[in-house]
Amino acid sequence: MCSQLLCRFARRWRLCPEPDPSSQQQDIKNDKKDIRSDKKDLAKDRADRNADQRDINKDKSQLASDVKKYGANSSQAQTDRKDLRADRVDRNKDQKDINHDRKDLTKDRADRNADQRDINKDKRDLRADRKDRNQDQKDIHKDKKDLHRDRSDLRHDKHGH
Repeated sequence: MCSQLLCRFARRWRLCPEPDPSSQQQDIKNDKKDIRSDKKDLAKDRADRNADQRDINKDKSQLASDVKKYGANSSQAQTDRKDLRADRVDRNKDQKDINHDRKDLTKDRADRNADQRDINKDKRDLRADRKDRNQDQKDIHKDKKDLHRDRSDLRHDKHGH
């Protein structure tokens, strides 16, 4: 496979394949799909975390109430502490999920941006190749015209005019 720099020139002689725009567009679509999915996951995890935080707040107030009512070592207070620990574990797990989803989202956005940059570079290369080809065609046409004129002049000179 040719390097990117050489491909621009090598494509003119068909030594390098043209980039496949359909696969690049498919990459972009897949990246956008991944981003949407990650955003949904993130929103769901945030909602769960917020619900867990509400549970923690409720358990804290219940614990304070039970400690005041029954004492610090009562069975109600111990149950409330256990509930509070479980809710904190759930919230922390949800926060880890959120952090993971953020990383995924960042990676998917970076992939999409890289794919778009590749597409834009390929478009620039294609424009440059077309410009080069058009200039080559003009040069060929001019050379043929000059050759025809030179032959005509040569025939004219041979006949002594």
